Amino acid sequence: MATSRDDFVIAIRSAFIKKGNKQRFSLIGLIFFSLGLLILSKINLPVTNYLKIALNEIVYRSSFIVSIPEKKIQDLSNKIQDHYNVYNDYLLVKEKIKILQSKKYNTQFLEEENKRLKKTINEYIYNSEELIAKVLIDKNSPFLKSIIVNKGSKDNVKLGMAVLDQSYLVGKIVEVNYSTSRALLISDLNSKIPVGIEPGNIQSILTGTGRINGKIEYLETDISIEDKSIVYTSGSGGLFKPGIPIGTYHKETEESYEIVNFFSKLSQLTFVKLVSFEGDNK
Repeated sequence: MATSRDDFVIAIRSAFIKKGNKQRFSLIGLIFFSLGLLILSKINLPVTNYLKIALNEIVYRSSFIVSIPEKKIQDLSNKIQDHYNVYNDYLLVKEKIKILQSKKYNTQFLEEENKRLKKTINEYIYNSEELIAKVLIDKNSPFLKSIIVNKGSKDNVKLGMAVLDQSYLVGKIVEVNYSTSRALLISDLNSKIPVGIEPGNIQSILTGTGRINGKIEYLETDISIEDKSIVYTSGSGGLFKPGIPIGTYHKETEESYEIVNFFSKLSQLTFVKLVSFEGDNK
C-alpha cells in the first residue's frame, strides 16, 4: 500500500516538474474537481442528491443538444443522396429515350427507302421481257470473267441485255451469235456500272476486280455509308434500268478500298435470265 502511495506521489511530482505554470494550475484544478466528485458520490445528503440529479440533467440535456445537429446533418445528407440518385435515374431514362427515338427514326427512314427501292424493282420486273438461258461455258481467267449461254439472235437476244441470277444483276450481253451469246460478268476488270447505295441513294461506280467481289469508286470522301448497305443499279448513263440489286457495301476490309460482296456466286451460275427492258436502245 505504501509503495502504491509513493508511486502516486512520484507521478504527481513528475507531472508538476514537466508542466508549465498554466498547465500545473489546470492539472491541480482537475485533480481537485475529480476528488470533489468522488467525495460527493459517497455522501448521501439531500443537497448532494440534488446536486447529482442536476449534474445528470445537465449531462443529458447537453448530449441531446449536441445530437440535434448531427441528426440534422445526417437527414440532409440522406436527402442529398436521394436527389442525386433521382437525377442519375433521370439521366439514364433520358438517354434510353434518345436511343429509342434514334431507332424509331432510323426504322422509319429505312422503311421509306425500302418502299422506294421495291417500287423501282417492281417497275423493271413488270416492264421487261426476259429469256431463260443455260450457262454452257464459264470462261474464267485472271482478267476475263465471262460466260457463254445457249441463247442467241434466233431467240431475239440483243447486245446490252441485262443478265440476272434470279433478281440479282450478274452481267450484260456483250456478244451475240446465232444460237449462243457471251455475257461479261460484273466481276470483270472491264465492268463499270453506275450504282446507288441505300440508305441515302448515294451515287457511285461499281468496278470489277477480277475476283469474287467488286469495288466502289468515285465516292465522295465526306460521305458516311453504313456497313452492309444495299448496292443496286442507279440507271445513270442508260446502261441498266435503276433498282436492280447487286450486293452489299463493306468498308472495313483487308483491301485498301470499299468492296461490294455480290448477292450471287458468279462461279456457280447454271441458269440465268436475259432481260430486255421496254424502251431500251442497247
